Amino acid sequence: MEAVVFDMDGVIFDTERLVLEGWAHTGKKHGIVGTDEVCRECLGTTYEISRQIFLNHYGADFPYEEYKEEMRSYFYQAIEKEIPLKPGIQEILTELRKKNYKIGLASSTRRAVVLEELEKAELTEYFDVIIGGDLLKRSKPEPDIYLMACRELSVEPQKAYAIEDSYNGIRSAYAAGMRPIMVPDLMPPTQEMEEKSIVICSNLMEALQFIETK
Repeated sequence: MEAVVFDMDGVIFDTERLVLEGWAHTGKKHGIVGTDEVCRECLGTTYEISRQIFLNHYGADFPYEEYKEEMRSYFYQAIEKEIPLKPGIQEILTELRKKNYKIGLASSTRRAVVLEELEKAELTEYFDVIIGGDLLKRSKPEPDIYLMACRELSVEPQKAYAIEDSYNGIRSAYAAGMRPIMVPDLMPPTQEMEEKSIVICSNLMEALQFIETK
């Protein structure tokens, strides 16, 4: 194996719970119910796909952009001082670099935001390739973002691991022909995830141990 490609939210940063909290705060303020369930359906998708999911649930006149900004205000206030890291991320990145793995990032988040958050957390230097969701037309669960990451890393997909927490992310990596490793965050593994993942790990250090034994 030659490369490891990471998702960002829920894998590198412990931020997905803050998104849920932000939407719950906004929903309570405006009398919107069910945001938690809708947000979980959006995990691993782009802004455009998430917007459509909200409109499908709440109607075409749902002011998504307005409420999204309120959620973002809550989110950025929460991470103003420090972006919470997932346990083990510094260790796994350091060890992969020592072992000369190519390291990529494939996030559905806009690339400018990805770069800003990585820079703030002082993690940018670990990544050889950084792909944002706005660079492609099709979002996860389509394989496009992982295929692009592999092309940019100059590795065949079957020679690369993908570390993901979301269902859509695992589906995307699997469809790309990679070797998906699931490290669940907000969503527990299902039978489908067990079938599409080569292993399901409880944390990043367990994922590192798996990679080191292969």
